Amino acid sequence: MQHLIPKIESQLASLPVPIALELPDGRRVAQAGSRVTLAFKEWSVLAKLAGRQVGAIGEAYVEGKVQIEGAMRDLIDATVGLLPGNPAETDTTWWSRLQRRAKSRGSHSLRKDAAQIEFHYDVSDDFYALWLDPRRVYSCAYFRTPELTLAQAQEAKLDHICRKLMLQPGERYLDIGSGWGALLLWAAEHYGVDATGITLSKNQHAHVQRLIEEKGLQGRVRVELRDYRELPDDQPFDKISSVGMFEHVGAANMPTYFHKIHTLLKPGGLVLNHGITSGELNYRQLGAGMGDFIEKYIFPGGELLHVTHVLRETAAAGLEMVDTESLRPHYARTLWAWSDALEAQLDAAREVLGRSGGRQGENAERILRAYRLYLAGSAMSFEQGWISLHQMLSTRPDGKVEHGALRGAQSVYPFARDYIYK
Repeated sequence: MQHLIPKIESQLASLPVPIALELPDGRRVAQAGSRVTLAFKEWSVLAKLAGRQVGAIGEAYVEGKVQIEGAMRDLIDATVGLLPGNPAETDTTWWSRLQRRAKSRGSHSLRKDAAQIEFHYDVSDDFYALWLDPRRVYSCAYFRTPELTLAQAQEAKLDHICRKLMLQPGERYLDIGSGWGALLLWAAEHYGVDATGITLSKNQHAHVQRLIEEKGLQGRVRVELRDYRELPDDQPFDKISSVGMFEHVGAANMPTYFHKIHTLLKPGGLVLNHGITSGELNYRQLGAGMGDFIEKYIFPGGELLHVTHVLRETAAAGLEMVDTESLRPHYARTLWAWSDALEAQLDAAREVLGRSGGRQGENAERILRAYRLYLAGSAMSFEQGWISLHQMLSTRPDGKVEHGALRGAQSVYPFARDYIYK
């Protein structure tokens, strides 16, 4: 392994942030003024660094084979310099796309989706509460103006969605993948809708049930522990939202997902899909091992599609896209806010995870390390444009040419954007 040292020293010299390495034999390789130190316990992991396998280094850190000292923002700046250009891997052959589709189809049964959601979202409510805003909004915030705090930007996002959907008192509103209930409750309290949320997370379901009772919203707001595929079709909704949800659906199930939304939405109604999309047209996953890291430690079964692919499936289901907005840099800033909040409370996070019991308690340090890298690494990916975030507003045309603000609208959508900002 000694022959790798000169190569690694050359790599370090080109990084935007000076870092130091502690080798398994105790030697130190450092740049002047090093702000980050990576301490390696095994030579095999050092070889991953020479090969620019950033994901493998991350896995070694989670498993305790590498120690990291220094600020997470400095580490991420150095990581960008280690990567060989744009790391987004693409599917360019019919065979690879066929394999990926087969994997997708096998990864998203009702049982597997429930298990995958539980793996991520049921880690610990108290852990998430340490670094999310007080409403526990676990999706991209909307920094309407640059000076907003995270909490203010999350409220701005909730209202932005409600305005786009033109929510009205008494309307039947469905939130697919309702999380800890922030949007569901915001819509009910500020817009007077009759709101239904669904989630596959037992922790989130219990949390929202408590909030509904505390706020006295029984009878007007409800949350169900249910898969979207199991919703009955006989009572369609006026408006539907889906935030941070279709990333978990899987490419193979996208037709099922959007056809179900079409069935659940009243003719003339509006649906807003808000989700992470890929930055590359034929995206497979993030390369340099980063995609494998996320699959293993954070989002098993997660799949990203380019926004054009999502809109193609939307149209194929009979829904008309009327407005699409990219919030990519907003998510970068959101993730950095989460990362900074977690970094400021690492000891508290260890304590919370340690007392959680089960998988969380046994693997508290591993989970914490994985989330530290996941939050900061995701912020980097959104900043670089490797992945993106889109809000896509669609209608289910009712076929009535005379219906709407403009002849031919065939829906409640006014075909003018200014209503969102009034």
